[in-house]
Amino acid sequence: MLALAVLAVCSPHAAGQEQTPVGEESPLEEKARPPEEKIRPVEGKLNPAEWQFQQTLSGAVLVGQFTTLGGAGGAKLSDERYTIRKVFKVEGKPNTWRFFVRIQYDQLDLTLPLLLEVFWAADTPVITLTNLTIPALGTVSARVLIFGDRYAGTWQHGQRGGHLFGRVWRDPDAPAPAPAPAPANAPVADTAAPPE
Repeated sequence: MLALAVLAVCSPHAAGQEQTPVGEESPLEEKARPPEEKIRPVEGKLNPAEWQFQQTLSGAVLVGQFTTLGGAGGAKLSDERYTIRKVFKVEGKPNTWRFFVRIQYDQLDLTLPLLLEVFWAADTPVITLTNLTIPALGTVSARVLIFGDRYAGTWQHGQRGGHLFGRVWRDPDAPAPAPAPAPANAPVADTAAPPE
């Protein structure tokens, strides 16, 4: 739900533009960014937890549900699906990661790059979005943690909010990730294909 609000405003479709292939900056994004502020991945400087996070989410599909609280009739449970083609930590910006995400919800099917902060609770990454004001939609916030082959979190959009949860699957169309040294006591993500 949160991602949908972001996508509705940031999407090239919303502005009548063509969609940019995953992993590339759009022409508008490229023109707006000064040359010294190009978004580059951190090269070879990831600690083991960061490296595992990048390997887990690059080429992953998150399939689950989210609740919507605050409406008449109590909490509503809805399906969600996020295909993450690529994730990398951004050079020179602590805690900032670039996600190339395809989001599918109802009739919406969009792919775009997002810059999001990731903080750590010991060895557990928490994807963080705080009070992002989106014109005509309001302010959104979210916290989503990834642990092994599962994700869970909360989202808020104005007076409405809820929870989200599900499984992290490998995208069958994505290349297999390089083998990663697993941190002690960390569950290993399921490599099976996601449900249709």
